[in-house]
Amino acid sequence: MDEPPVESADVDVNVDVHRRRWLIATSVATGLGSVAAAIPFAESLSPPASALAAGAPVKADISQLTVGAMMTVAWRGKPVFIVDRSPAMLDGVVKAASMVADPDTSNPFSMPLPDYCRNAFRSRADHRNILVVIGVCTHLGCTPIPRFEPGAQPNLPDDWPGGFLCPCHGSTYDLAGRVFRDKPAPQNLDVPRYMFVSSTELLIGRDEHGDA
Repeated sequence: MDEPPVESADVDVNVDVHRRRWLIATSVATGLGSVAAAIPFAESLSPPASALAAGAPVKADISQLTVGAMMTVAWRGKPVFIVDRSPAMLDGVVKAASMVADPDTSNPFSMPLPDYCRNAFRSRADHRNILVVIGVCTHLGCTPIPRFEPGAQPNLPDDWPGGFLCPCHGSTYDLAGRVFRDKPAPQNLDVPRYMFVSSTELLIGRDEHGDA
């Protein structure tokens, strides 16, 4: 019987060798591709610096804030209203005490009222004119608009003492951020932790007890 030619066996061996090399190379390339694809995915699981910074305390320069005016700063993605209340506006807060649903903020919304704001004006005693509240309606999250002028005006009662009006569903708040009775909003505007770092600078989101 004739023996098979040696050349045929060599060809088969070479084909197997090349096939194995191709399979190994393909597996390695696929593995590297998977690793490369996994790196961006893994990195996407880590919060970016901007997201981490969103919860950090925020400084607010109130040096240009005039009496009777309001400024807004962003903290944790929410507007924070800062109002320099005039003596007449503080009188409006006293007047509104009998009209609001929760004058002492016994039922806070999403954060506890700081102890230093547990007073008639919901502000620090040494800066009682400065109001700091989260500008988010406690009904459905709309942003209230200032209606500081007292008296009769559209969408407000004739005995309006001044405050904020939610344009979405008509909830109203006084100049201490307390919701008036019989309104859709169930609770007062939140007061975040804050402190004065100087006579013209506030730190929102931190006080003597730490970060909010």
